Amino acid sequence: MQRPRVRMLGVTGEHYFSAQPSVGEHRRDVAFTAGGREYALVTAGGVFSASRIDPGTAVLLRKAPLPTAGAAGPFLDLGCGYGPIACVLATSAPHATVYAVDVNERARALASENAARLGTTNLRVAAPEEVPDEVRFAEIWSNPPIRVGKAELHAMLDQWLSRLAPGGVAWLVVARHLGGDSLQRWLEERGHRVERHASQKGYRILKAGRA
Repeated sequence: MQRPRVRMLGVTGEHYFSAQPSVGEHRRDVAFTAGGREYALVTAGGVFSASRIDPGTAVLLRKAPLPTAGAAGPFLDLGCGYGPIACVLATSAPHATVYAVDVNERARALASENAARLGTTNLRVAAPEEVPDEVRFAEIWSNPPIRVGKAELHAMLDQWLSRLAPGGVAWLVVARHLGGDSLQRWLEERGHRVERHASQKGYRILKAGRA
């Protein structure tokens, strides 16, 4: 059953829940720089932060250490949207498999298109249920959907953080005013090793290890 739209700050939040967004595409390009490289990705209406790279995502890519060219992975971009994090990971570590996961079909199509634009061959775009059960991730990167509510958010993080490989880490960005500190406490209560790696422009960058 399709979930209802969630309204926030005067816009619809259906991109969090709807496999097929109802709003028009209104395609455009979004440019940003990460890891010393310039990116120009296509985005569209009905996906997260369609008009620009989200400020939290920008802080995450600026403050968390990007994988090196020789990194083996695999990596996960959880809630990939049109793919800015996944594309940066895939170009930074061209020999590592990068999974870009989202419930939103339009977001996945855009992420695939952006991967093709960049000429990457190591980025696999998938719905959550399409990721093989046996895959364990060296790193999980996410600007998690805080506005879905704590119950949904916690269930999602429980599901995916359990798939970190031994020694693996998750890099999460959360706005302080949207519960960054409380999320850190919850992760610690769940037994994860968590540290606040950085703070910038009201965002917390959390580094979480396996319980």
